[in-house]
Amino acid sequence: MSILQKSNNKVSSRHQIAIKGVRDGILILPNHNFRQVLHVSSVNFELKSEDEQDALIETYQNFLNSLPCPLQIVVRVREMNIDKYLEEISGGIADEDQEVYKQQMQHYVEFVQSLITTNKILTRKFYIVVPYTASSTSDFAIIKEQLRLNANLIAKGLSRLGVRATPLTSLELLDLFYTFYNPDGARRQPITDQTINLLKQSLL
Repeated sequence: MSILQKSNNKVSSRHQIAIKGVRDGILILPNHNFRQVLHVSSVNFELKSEDEQDALIETYQNFLNSLPCPLQIVVRVREMNIDKYLEEISGGIADEDQEVYKQQMQHYVEFVQSLITTNKILTRKFYIVVPYTASSTSDFAIIKEQLRLNANLIAKGLSRLGVRATPLTSLELLDLFYTFYNPDGARRQPITDQTINLLKQSLL
């Protein structure tokens, strides 16, 4: 099962997530399994010419054939929360001296508010999960280095496709799972550095 796939079984979140901890941007799973997650950019394939599409397909095939290890590709679709964006614009209306600009900003806020009440604005994020299984005696430094090497090779292969891959930090990893399993709570109280230790303890 994917690490970002919810289970239908009615068990605690701790058992569903099956993560022992997060250290130095690496997920620590049971049975000496470890994962590094890369956030990757996207390429608009449909806007490419036919020759460019053929070149991308061939490059992607070469990328798959050169993988140093198995991997997971995760596509996450979320409803975009633009409340903070609208609050910032609304807060700037009072500071605007020109009345015509004030009216334009107010009309813009009202337009966006009416738009999101009838249509969901979705955002897509793409991730690659790099796995590693260690022996019971493996040192964490060796595990971290092996994951780094594999992640770098994958990132270099993706760069040939015009795709940028960036490893998630520990905070970003925790935020990813926090927003996945508790989206409503994440909107009301986004994860911060002050809560990272509490989240780490809850995953142990």
